[in-house]
Amino acid sequence: MTQATVTIENKTGIHARPASVFVQTASKFKSKVQIQAKGKTVDAKSILMIMSMGLVKGTEMTISADGPDEAEAVKALQDLVASKFGEE
Repeated sequence: MTQATVTIENKTGIHARPASVFVQTASKFKSKVQIQAKGKTVDAKSILMIMSMGLVKGTEMTISADGPDEAEAVKALQDLVASKFGEE
């Protein structure tokens, strides 16, 4: 299993568009991908689960992946969060 902790930096947090991009990116990988924040763990390939977490700017979350391409999955999602989902 590979993990990385990231902080959401974009002003609007993870709303519909960033959540959609996050899910599309996570879904490219064979590994099981999850995010953990605010004491909850959800499937990173489910837009409804991500939206239900209410991830706002400053929220710290842990991305974890388990499977054949886990390192690539975590790196891609880490980079996506670091790029502020291309919003700023």
